[in-house]
Amino acid sequence: MSTAERRRNVYLDKSHPTSYQAAADLALEVGAAAEAAGLDRRLLELVNIRVSQINGCAYCLDLHRRRAVEAGESERRLIVLDAWAETALFSEQERAALQLAESITRLPEPDERRYAEDEARAVLGDDAYSAVAWVAITMNAFNRISITSHHPVR
Repeated sequence: MSTAERRRNVYLDKSHPTSYQAAADLALEVGAAAEAAGLDRRLLELVNIRVSQINGCAYCLDLHRRRAVEAGESERRLIVLDAWAETALFSEQERAALQLAESITRLPEPDERRYAEDEARAVLGDDAYSAVAWVAITMNAFNRISITSHHPVR
């Protein structure tokens, strides 16, 4: 195999479209569950962006920043999202969701993870907690698909 052939990206979504469609269907189901739990689209996009920041997925950062702005999110909050815990710009619900998403993405030690889960459940309630967890889990999966595929930011 030549160097050029090795460097050509293998887009996982194109190589196995039925597998990718299953992931896309999961994302649709997760979005519907989050909406049914009463979660605002802006909050979901904040979770998607924060997970993508942690994972370093440029493609997903670009996509979800645009979606957040379309949903009415401010540039100011997007700019400081990486340091959300250091500001008063985020609501208690958003802070709980972001803390949970970070815990799911980073998988800290069990005591720290349990603390984040308990705090999020206390603020969000079980239904919204579960929905946020699924959003973070799904975003982590899409980050890995895009990072592995080397999806370009256009």
